[in-house]
Formats: sequence, structure tokens, C-alpha cells
Amino acid sequence: MLDESPSRCDFVGQDLVLALDITVAGKVESISTVVERVMVEVRKTGCAIGKEFAVETALQEALANAVVHGCKKDARQEVRIWVGCDKKRGMLIVVRDPGSGFDPEKVPSPIQAQRLYAESGRGIYLINQLMDEVRFEKGGTEIWMVKR
Repeated sequence: MLDESPSRCDFVGQDLVLALDITVAGKVESISTVVERVMVEVRKTGCAIGKEFAVETALQEALANAVVHGCKKDARQEVRIWVGCDKKRGMLIVVRDPGSGFDPEKVPSPIQAQRLYAESGRGIYLINQLMDEVRFEKGGTEIWMVKR
């Protein structure tokens, strides 16, 4: 299901100071634990100095989307996270879920008047605001986020 790593990315095989490959159950309780684990390593290696809040928030939002929408909060499903950091080029975070995907162009903007007070729907918007580069792969089942 989640067997393929993001080896096609430019970060693999380079001067990485951080490389994590984590698979977690698709349950809400997994999110905070994984984010904390990743951020400990990010701080320890000096990746994203001064940008930790942006990285942490974007990862939290991407994992929440993967668990809630991709896994439907089903602990039997899995989310895969790959984090790489090269101090010259920054951080790459890939979050992959087993869901059916989505079209990011069809996600309504949370800053439109009728959506301002909605209880959800801000994750992708926040990720795009916080990260330097964001793209969706594999029909929306993967999000690639870069912070330089």
C-alpha cells in the first residue's frame, strides 16, 4: 500500500542531515506523537532554524488531513511520512495516505465571506501560507512540502 518511498525526490542521496521515514496508524491520536517526534529531530539537527513553527504547523495540518480524509480515522489504515533536510536546500516533508485523493483546485477558499466562520477547511490554505513550496502528487494522496 505505502511501499514506495519518495526516492525520486532531489533530496535523496544528497548531504542530508535528517532523513526520517515513519509509518503511523490512521488515527487522530497518532498525529501529535508523530509531530513531536519529527520536531525533536528537526531541532536536534538544526533544520529550519527560526522556521520551526511553520514546519510544525504544516506537518500537523497535513497529517490531520491524511488521517481524517485519507484514512477516515481508521486505525487499520496507515499514513506514511518522509522528512529530509539538507541545510543548503531546506526541508522536504512528504505525507502520503491510502485514500482516494482529491483535486486541490476544488477546495473552497477559507477566506471567502461564506467560509470565514466555518469550523474546518483551513488546513491546505495554512500549509500553502506557511511553506515555500507545496504540491500534490498521486491524485492528491501525497502532499510534498518544502521549507527553505
